Amino acid sequence: MKRSNISKFCDIPNVGPATEKKLLALGLRSPRELIGENPYQLYRKLCSITQTRQDPCVLDVFISAVRFMEGGPPRKWWEFTAQRKQHLRHA
Repeated sequence: MKRSNISKFCDIPNVGPATEKKLLALGLRSPRELIGENPYQLYRKLCSITQTRQDPCVLDVFISAVRFMEGGPPRKWWEFTAQRKQHLRHA
């Protein structure tokens, strides 16, 4: 499926109904809006909105969704765990 034809968040690899609700809560309405977004900022904003620390795996899914919509290959969300841990260690 071409990324330009993706109209629902659930059509993005690794994104299910729970993650779709999170993205909608962030004010995103279209998968194309993920292009250029910073997944770390999305995660922090979600934690702020929900007033709870979200599971770090949510961040991994955000990274995978953003990278996919920006043209990256479909990858399992857990393939981004090491990248997240390294990024947060240096943040």
